[in-house]
Amino acid sequence: MNGLGMKRQLELDSETIDRILEMAWEDRTPFEAIELQFGLDEKQTIALMRREMKGLSFKMWRERVSGRKTKHLKQRDFLEGRFRSQNQKGS
Repeated sequence: MNGLGMKRQLELDSETIDRILEMAWEDRTPFEAIELQFGLDEKQTIALMRREMKGLSFKMWRERVSGRKTKHLKQRDFLEGRFRSQNQKGS
């Protein structure tokens, strides 16, 4: 990790770190959204997750998100929104 990336992570307060962890944990939130909102690229986000999570939790997360199309915008087969059944009410 370059010095700028480490400096960026050190500047994050606990509330921001919690939000990044939450977004990274969500299967449908792409790493690009975290980068856009917080300035951390995928490698920096993974490093933050490794640092902030217990070892087994991090390992389970990495296994779950590795290769998952929804974590990378370029691999998604949809652009935005969530699936909505035709039977579901809403606007």
